[in-house]
This record gives sequence, structure tokens and C-alpha cells, in this order.
Amino acid sequence: MEICRLPVSATQRGKLISAGYTSLSSLSSVSPFDLARDLQTSENEASEILKAASQSGRLDRTDGSHAIIAGAQTAWDMLHEEDLSRRITTSCADLDKILGGGIACKEVTEIGGVPGIGKTQLGIQLAVNVQIPVDFGGLGGKAIYIDTEGSFMVERALQIAEACVEDMSEYQEFVRKNFQLSQVQVQPKDFLKNIFYFRICSYTEQIAVINYLEKFISEHSDVKVVIIDSVTFHFRQDFEDMALRTRLLSGMALKLMKLANKYSLAVVLLNQVTTKYSDGSFHLTLALGDSWSHACTNRVILYWNGNERYAYIDKSPSLRSASAPYSVTGKGIRDSASKCKRIKIM
Repeated sequence: MEICRLPVSATQRGKLISAGYTSLSSLSSVSPFDLARDLQTSENEASEILKAASQSGRLDRTDGSHAIIAGAQTAWDMLHEEDLSRRITTSCADLDKILGGGIACKEVTEIGGVPGIGKTQLGIQLAVNVQIPVDFGGLGGKAIYIDTEGSFMVERALQIAEACVEDMSEYQEFVRKNFQLSQVQVQPKDFLKNIFYFRICSYTEQIAVINYLEKFISEHSDVKVVIIDSVTFHFRQDFEDMALRTRLLSGMALKLMKLANKYSLAVVLLNQVTTKYSDGSFHLTLALGDSWSHACTNRVILYWNGNERYAYIDKSPSLRSASAPYSVTGKGIRDSASKCKRIKIM
């Protein structure tokens, strides 16, 4: 059960969320003294909140006991579901190859790298590509784009959408002699209409939107990707209480994993980099620390190799570690420039 459904006042719910208590489970082991300190309120008020949470928790467990038992499935069923799982193309053949065909649904994929490497470009590309019709090998879905940095560019999204329509038209022309294929009905503006954009200006807003996502997605069942750009930004600004930050991030990660699995959609978390000191020297690593790396199913690191951009599978339970080059072009994410040159020479 979420805090937003707890039978307490709106002010108390706001204090709980701001302090990192976003679910009943986060209140299960806290004392009235500690809760009063975190909420900056009296112990009596904290005790009343914990009492309401305890009563709601008992009702929740009673109502959900049969559902938990009925939710069991065999490993064979899981393997079958995995085989049928759809993926979102990145528009780069080499990158799709190391990702097993693209960004997987029902999984949380973290993509991180230095500024200017193309994280936002890839995020916008996925928001467009998830809409490619099923007849053209896509998912025919919609996208949610949560922007914490103000880096989303609608003009760039339109450019990528126009290139996507061009690609579909070229593909249709290529196969029309041998196969029956539907006409390209979508227009670039249609892609923009199917990207739901949320601008986030604080970590409390970010948590509130994450809590609201399940209701929103239940009303828009064709959403097939949630992109957060970046998941890090507001959690690196003036955050002195690291325990609070860890609790907030853990709760947020858990909700995103549940959303991905429940609604068979892809969650893509764009991350920044920071410096880490080890073995006598500093080196770049993804932000939010080692514990955050467990919050995602797959972790992809984008980096420069000379003048060429590369993506590296750093962590995945099903994909082997591998690297692939890619380019950021006027049309969006594409095969690397060196690969295109080789094809032209051949």
C-alpha cells in the first residue's frame, strides 16, 4: 500500500513523502521517536501515524493473501514469457545486437555516461521508436518522459520522428514487391502526441510523479516505456542526509521495477557520472554509489573511444559484457560513422 492512500491528513502525507517514507513497509520498523524527528513533529502525532499505518497494513495483508499465492508461476512459464518479450530498437544495429535486440520490456535499464555522450539523444530516440507500428516490427506503444534537468528538446524529438517516418517509408518500398505491408499512416506530429512529458523541479516532485505513475499507466495501457532523464539530478543537490537519500532511492527503484513487470513495459534510467577514488587514483563511475547499481536489471555505460562513441554492457543477468559503437546524427541514434564508411567502400 502506498502512503498516498494512508488515512492521515494531506499535510502528514506530504511530510512522510518528503522524509522518504513512501510505502507502508518503510514505516514498519521505525519508532515514534525517530519518525517524529524525521517529520519534525511531536511523538504523539508520529504515534498516531504509525497506528494508522499498522491498521492499514493488517487490512492490506488480509485482502492480498490469496493474490500472493495465486501469483506463483513456474520457471518454464518465465522462460516462455522471456522468449516472447518485446524489445525497443535503438536504431543502431550494433547497439541492438549487444542488447539482445534492443531495450527489453519488463526490465529496468540504466544508461549512464559523461555529458555530451548522447544519453538524452538515446532517451528521445527510444520515446519515438517505441511507437513504431507492430507491422513494422515495433511495439506500437506510447512513452512517458520524465525530465529532471530540462534537457528534453521537442524540436529534436520532431527531427527524430521525421527520420523514423522516412525509415519506415524506405522499408515499405524495399519489401513491397515481395510482401504485403500496411501503408505508413503515422505522421511526425503523431509521435509527439504520444510522448507524455513530465517536468520535475525537485526530488519531492520526482517521488510524487513516480508514485502517480501506476494510476497514470493503468489509464494509458499502451504506454510501453518510461524514461527518466536523469534519475540522479535532484538527488545530488544539497543532500546531506545520505540515509534519507538511500531510503528514497530504494523505494523509487522498487516501484519502477514493479511497474516494469506488472505492465510489461521498459523503464530506462539515464544517469550521470561522478569520480571515485580507488587503488590510489580517481576514475569515473556512475553516480549514486555502488548500492544503486542493484536497482536496475541492466546497466549500460556510454563512453568515448577516441572520437567515436561506444556503449558497454556493464551489468546484466542475461547479456554478456560487450561493446558497440554508435553515432548521434541529425536523424538520431544510428550506426557508427566508421561502419557506414566501410559499407560504402564495399
